[in-house]
Amino acid sequence: MYQNYLKRLLDLLIGLIALPFFLIIYVVFGFLIKLEDKGPVLYKAERIGKDCKSFKMYKFRSMKVNAPILLNKDGSTYNNQNDPRVTRVGKFIRETSIDEIPQILNVIKGEMSIVGPRASLISALDTFEEDELSKMNVRPGITGYTQAYYRNGLSNREKRLKDAWYATSVSFYMDIKILFKTVSTVLKRRGIYTNNQINKKEEMK
Repeated sequence: MYQNYLKRLLDLLIGLIALPFFLIIYVVFGFLIKLEDKGPVLYKAERIGKDCKSFKMYKFRSMKVNAPILLNKDGSTYNNQNDPRVTRVGKFIRETSIDEIPQILNVIKGEMSIVGPRASLISALDTFEEDELSKMNVRPGITGYTQAYYRNGLSNREKRLKDAWYATSVSFYMDIKILFKTVSTVLKRRGIYTNNQINKKEEMK
């Protein structure tokens, strides 16, 4: 009952309630993003959604215009505290997770949930192993089990396995726990970066 009906109703309700706050945040940070380099405010990233369908996920743009996409050896996105691709405003909104707020629009559209698995790159779809595929049985989330409890402290394989486990164990109680844990994780600002080693060439493709 919760997974099939109530979860979507709660997502829509929360999304509509949050929409005015998103608009205020959009005005403030949209101005700052434009002020820094005059580029677009939002970044639209193609991601894997429920049932392996692709969708455009919205984020506040944190990188310079036309910045190259860098991947680690395991297919995860490169993420470093001193990444020259990231703008000054971008660094702040990443560390505070403000860059994720535009995904409220994806929630309202029915493409995402407030809580769900991490949305993977569409280009990574063919790399999923059999025991990871159940991750796509539910909508991806703005936050989720791996983001709340581990942030970026796991390998890509570990993230997928835990997301697959979440997808087969969804419950109202678990989602509430994840939401509270997310607040704690964001406030503590731990596990934000995965690539702070000196030798970057060994980490990237």
